[in-house]
Amino acid sequence: MTERFTVTYHVRSDPASIEARAWAIAVEQSVEMPLAAIDEPEVLFNIVGKVEQIDDLGAGTFSVCIGLALATIGDDPGQLLNMLFGNTSLHDDVILRDAVIPDQLCSTTKGTPLLRQRLGVARRAFTGSALKPQGLAPERLAELAERMALGGLDFIKDDHGLANQTYSPFDVRVPQIAETVARAVRSTGHPTRYIPSLTGDLDQLRARAKIAVDCGLDCMMVAPMIAGFSSVRVLTQSLPEVTFFAHPAMGGAARIAPELLIGKLFPALGCGAVIFPTYGGRFGYSPATCHELAANARPALAVPAGGITLNRVTELLDFYGSDTMLLIGGNLLLAGDRITEESAAFARAVALHGKT
Repeated sequence: MTERFTVTYHVRSDPASIEARAWAIAVEQSVEMPLAAIDEPEVLFNIVGKVEQIDDLGAGTFSVCIGLALATIGDDPGQLLNMLFGNTSLHDDVILRDAVIPDQLCSTTKGTPLLRQRLGVARRAFTGSALKPQGLAPERLAELAERMALGGLDFIKDDHGLANQTYSPFDVRVPQIAETVARAVRSTGHPTRYIPSLTGDLDQLRARAKIAVDCGLDCMMVAPMIAGFSSVRVLTQSLPEVTFFAHPAMGGAARIAPELLIGKLFPALGCGAVIFPTYGGRFGYSPATCHELAANARPALAVPAGGITLNRVTELLDFYGSDTMLLIGGNLLLAGDRITEESAAFARAVALHGKT
């Protein structure tokens, strides 16, 4: 009997059509051709997807569980994404809701435990911010990073829009920021980590990762939906000493439930931390979505963002728990000349919550 893994779709349909629609998805996501044209019994029995369960969720939506053949994936995470939702993503009545990720494609990540060990943070949540806006020269970004680090933040990351632009070349920006953050660490004694954003094709990703490693950095950020699943796994497997933060850019473009995409698939690529939009911010994720996403991701570090403010620290940490990094962006940058003081106030608020 062929070995299969289960994929769950949410499908809009009427009750009379759902069974045929479910089987159409099963065929589309496996052999994508009329079954009558297949004359090989092995393919019909072992490769064609099987509808395992259909549940009526109400309001014209059905949960459809399909078993796909493990053999169709090989050991390529990009092919996994293709088999999960490749052609069916083109149908606007289907959402990829969940999947059992095959063990052979799950990279292990130490995630939060490793970051706790490296930063000497035993139980409290972590703090972080982002370097913005795009358009600043490396010197300005390095100055901003140093002022944040002097406030005692745990992590300072590139904005995901920072790449290799002429106004901020990667090979100029990253060493400068790494040096100013290191200088702040020598001043405060707090082991702040700088997280550069890696972009480009696989060769460029590797070359830029080497620049970061040569600067003494052990955390980096990558956007799997832009860089590609296969490239990200190559990075995480080739640099096991680096904690990769997965950015969700383009994560809403293909009707894949964020609880699966960010919460399960990104950590399966070997990413030790996942950034995602928190509820109550500007992106509209519900509390239920955020709770399930964070639970799915762990032991990778859950990093809610997009609406973090100082006055929400208690609320958000009560909700997410301590295995979390609160990523505050624009609301911290509004402090202007007082950014070191406001960074320190944010760090204190998170630390105090850990003692309650």
